[in-house]
Amino acid sequence: MQVKMINRRIYIMGLILLLVGAGLVYGGDVKLAQTGFQFLSVGSNARGSAMANALTTVEIGSAALQYNPAGMARQGQLIDLTLGQNQWIDGIKYNSLGLSVSPYGGRYGVLGLSLLSVDYGEVQGTMVWGNSQGYIDTDILTPTAFAAGVGYAKSLTNKFAVGGQVKVTGQQLGHSLILTGEGGDSLKVRENRAVTTAYDFGTIYRTGWKSLAFGMSVNNFSREIKYEQENFELPLTFKIGASLDLLDLWTGRPAGMGLMLSVEALHPRDYPEQLNLGLEYQYQRMLYMRLGYMLVSDEAHVTIGGGLQKYGLGIDYAYVPFGVFDNVQMFTLHFGF
Repeated sequence: MQVKMINRRIYIMGLILLLVGAGLVYGGDVKLAQTGFQFLSVGSNARGSAMANALTTVEIGSAALQYNPAGMARQGQLIDLTLGQNQWIDGIKYNSLGLSVSPYGGRYGVLGLSLLSVDYGEVQGTMVWGNSQGYIDTDILTPTAFAAGVGYAKSLTNKFAVGGQVKVTGQQLGHSLILTGEGGDSLKVRENRAVTTAYDFGTIYRTGWKSLAFGMSVNNFSREIKYEQENFELPLTFKIGASLDLLDLWTGRPAGMGLMLSVEALHPRDYPEQLNLGLEYQYQRMLYMRLGYMLVSDEAHVTIGGGLQKYGLGIDYAYVPFGVFDNVQMFTLHFGF
């Protein structure tokens, strides 16, 4: 009787998740260009990107601060360190670092630190001018962006984990030369800089049936910020997801193998709702092969990648074809001890 009740609850939770996810993906209004700081929406972890970023319920140590902070609550090692580089479109480079510490076996929770820097390369500056072109070239601009956060996660029971992160994030888009004065005969230099505080938080629930888990997260919750005369918000995103090792359903499961399926529905503030699917095959916790697919995406759809891990050291790679843009490649190093 008790087993039937547990299975019924799992069925109901899964049905609700699928219905909500379908509603988010196919029932939302078209939303475009409603937020700034778009660099916060780009993943820089190779494992996550190879699985279409469907990691809401995947427990991945310090890298979880990019997806769902609750994912580092059950960290097995004392220290977990992640270093990542994302060769993004048009020469944009993302560099990330994640560090988490789990003292006393996680009895008092796990503390985490995340750092992200973005290099947009060089951009030719211009300003309005009274010539035939209407402008003149100024100096070369080197815009950048950053985010630095401190997180905490704890497993409240053997099934339920929570986590959160507070981060300071900002952009430096160079400076502008503004014509001032009654006759527009003088120049004023104006710095295009904005900094704000944002919050991430989430939960993961292990159902107790096989490896099935559900989770949710909210990323980039903040107040409005301002450039010049325009106010805008950060790319707030609500995510719900589920994951399961498909080999748990096979009575003759091969030893040392795993095949995890992860499903995630996204409700963003600034673009149409999405549904992401990720698949990860692992052999002897050493060799990993990954595949992902993004539904309702303009350019990026299929994602692929893989990884090797041994003696606490791991390296992951992701390749993302990006439509009319350049293909995206990511590398991540992972240390755990």
